[in-house]
Amino acid sequence: MAGLVRIRHVKLPVSDLAHSVAWYCDLLDLRLAGEFREEGELRGAQLMHPSGFGITLWEREYCAGTPDFRGFDVFALEVDSVDDLHAFAARADELEYTRGEVIDRGPYGAILDLADPDDTVVRLLANNPFHADRFLGMDTDGKGGFTVYDTPTLG
Repeated sequence: MAGLVRIRHVKLPVSDLAHSVAWYCDLLDLRLAGEFREEGELRGAQLMHPSGFGITLWEREYCAGTPDFRGFDVFALEVDSVDDLHAFAARADELEYTRGEVIDRGPYGAILDLADPDDTVVRLLANNPFHADRFLGMDTDGKGGFTVYDTPTLG
C-alpha cells in the first residue's frame, strides 16, 4: 500500500521492565522515549533508536494471554556488515549478555542471535538476501545446512 514507510515499533512482553529497558538501551543503543502508565502504575516503555525504529516493552502480566517468546526471534534488525555483527558480539560479551555465534552463510546472509533478559531472541542480520523484487526459499535440515529454492510453495 502506498504510504507505508517502515515498521515503527515492535512490542515485547517482559518480566522485569527496568531490567529489560537497561538491556535494550545498553546493547542496541536505544533511548527511553516514553513510558506508559495504567491508573498511575508503570506498565510499559517506548524505546527508540536514532535511525527511527522503536521497541515497546510491556510488563508480561499485563499483556493479553501473558505471551512468552523464549527462544523465538520475533523480529530481526539489519546491520551494515558482518564486522558489525562481530562488534555486537563483542559488546554482548563485554556486558556479559547471552548470545549465539556469528554465522556467516556467504551470499545467503549472516546472523547473530542475542537473548534478552526473558530469553526472547533478537536476531541481527547482515547481507540479508531477501528483497521485495525477487523470491528466495530456504529449506533447513535442522543441522545448520540448507538448500535454496526459487518457486514459492504458497503460490
